[in-house]
Order: sequence, then structure tokens, then C-alpha cells
Amino acid sequence: MESRAAIAWQPGRPLELGMVRLEGPKAGEVVVEIKATGICHTDDYTLSGADPDGLFPSILGHEGAGIVVEVGREVSGLKRGDHVIPLYLPQCRNCPSCRSGKTELCTTIRTRQGHGVMPDGTSRFSCRGEPLMHYMGCSTFANYTVLPELALARVRDDAPFEKICFIGCDVTTGIGAVVNTARVEAGSNVVVFGLGGIGLNVIQGARLAGAGMIIGVDHNTARKAVAQTLGMTHFVNSAEVGDDLVPYLVGLTGGGADYSFECVGDVKVMRQALECCHDGWGVSVIVGVAGPGQEIATRQFERVAGRVEKGTAFGTAHGRTDVPRIVDWYMDGMINIDDLITHILPFERINEGFELMRRGESIRSVVVY
Repeated sequence: MESRAAIAWQPGRPLELGMVRLEGPKAGEVVVEIKATGICHTDDYTLSGADPDGLFPSILGHEGAGIVVEVGREVSGLKRGDHVIPLYLPQCRNCPSCRSGKTELCTTIRTRQGHGVMPDGTSRFSCRGEPLMHYMGCSTFANYTVLPELALARVRDDAPFEKICFIGCDVTTGIGAVVNTARVEAGSNVVVFGLGGIGLNVIQGARLAGAGMIIGVDHNTARKAVAQTLGMTHFVNSAEVGDDLVPYLVGLTGGGADYSFECVGDVKVMRQALECCHDGWGVSVIVGVAGPGQEIATRQFERVAGRVEKGTAFGTAHGRTDVPRIVDWYMDGMINIDDLITHILPFERINEGFELMRRGESIRSVVVY
């Protein structure tokens, strides 16, 4: 079959819109008609050429929602017409990692995903006689894509695609970092560095957890209002405070944060996030991804004094189990997604969505097919 797609032929160039060839599903695979997809900083990072693992030519996109239109043999849990969200972190439920109950990092197809291919080692996409690589196992910048069944979360049919696609990445990552990774307790002091899509979802995750003081740190004052609607109690302009940021936050929290979350991807900020935590029990969660080869530097005392630094991927969420629950939270009014989706664009304007993100004019742009 044929599919419309935004093709990344080479790094540093706009996506090229065109038709691609999509091979049908093989054993354990499903064809999904993507109805809506978000544009994420991770997509732009790869498109820029800065990603050392970036593959070209490829079809980017990993934050989508759609409908199952065809199933391959050996697919048992999905059927045609099911509404689904693609998962860049699958959940097979059978590998040693899944069975351990200690991690969300399913290992069954991780290597193949990293190589831009399906579990059998081949691509389902091609154009002009050339294979196109899959991206993060999802490739939602095509209106039809193929995924393994274990990389799809089945969700309720009444949830709007243009909203729940955001749950495929930032919503789950941000809220999950609070409720799954850190396990923030009611009444805790929380500091969130970076009020982009993920940081704003950390804010509302902290509100869900019942945190007392929720401090947002950013140099972009335009994010203050929406952060307050999500539960932020204090805003700190990092540009105004400057080098005194850590002692300022320690003073504001009365001795240090119980929990901090770094949502920027900057190793300097990661150090600040750790050092603003309370000695003896403060926990700093790294959500942002720094550039290749960068290292976090801090004094040994920060860890000897009892502070803990943790990393998280996809909010430590088990996709097929947790994503449908988060969709329910949205539909039940427990979390706010509508105010975070600032632009809804037709497929033909997908490159405009990248420009809005780069200029800081959008929180999340969503492309509808």
C-alpha cells in the first residue's frame, strides 16, 4: 500500500512530503492509520544531525495516535478498528526485564529499533526504490505505519486523537517521572527545571501527587501562566537569579527541595537540580537528555550528604499497561492536555510546526492527517 509521509532524507534539511511504499504486516505486526502526531524536540534533535544514532533516510515521529487497519498473523491482542497509541518503549511482558518488575526497559526488540528496522531486521518503508528507516519503532510522520503488537497500547474509542497523541511521549514522561520514578509524597517540595512540554507535565504530575510547594524554573516568562493553571505555586526566572540560583532555591524551599526534576537536557542544570535538593533525603530526577559525551560534574559532598540522582525513560511507565490509564485520566478531567497543545496543523504544514518549536512559540504542535 501507499502512505503519505514526511521524509527526512538527510540531516539539517526540512522534511520532504511525498508518497512512500508500505509493506504489509508480518508475524506479530499491525498496520496503523495514524490520525494525529505530535512534533517533539527529540524528532528535531535527530533531524538536526546532532543525534549520533540518527539514521537517514528515515520517517521520523514517535508521538501518535490512530486506528488499527490490518493485523498480521500471530497477533492476538488487537483487531481491526482498535484505537491505539504507538510506544517507543514496548512492553512484551515476557523478557527478563519485563518479568523483573523492576524496569520499564523492555529488551525484546530494543536493538532492532535502534537500527531503524522491524524485529525481522528489515524496513517496511521504501521510496524511489530505496528503503527508509523506521524511527524509534514508530514513524508517526506517515499516515500509515507498521508496528509490532507489543509496541501498541490499546485505548478507549472516545478519546480524541489530536489530544491523546501527546500521551505517547511528553505527558507520560512528565507525569510518570513524578508518580513512578520519584514517587513524590503529598506535601513534598518540588522544583522543576524547564517548563517545556515535559516540564509542564511534571508540574501537573506533582499536583496529582499532592505536592505542597511546586516551583517552576525557566527563563521564558511566557510559560508562567500555563504552568500556574497546571499547579505551579512559585515561578523562578533563572535568567534574573543567575549564579545564585541554587542558594535561592534552597532558601525558598526552607533547606532544599524534597524532589527536583531536570527537564532541559543541560548538564549544568542537572548539577543545579541535584545541589538544590535537601541534604539527607533529596532526590533529583534527570528527565532531559544531554548531548553525546557530556558529563555531569558535581562535588562528592552532594552525594555523601545523602542526595540521590536518578534517571528516567518514558516516566518509568509500562506502556501497554499505563498509557490507557493516563488516557482515562485525561478523559475524566484529572489531567490537562488541551492547554498544552498550542497549534493543530494539517500535514502539509509539518515543517512549520518544527519552526514554531524552535522559536519557542509552541508548547506542542500536533499534525492531523
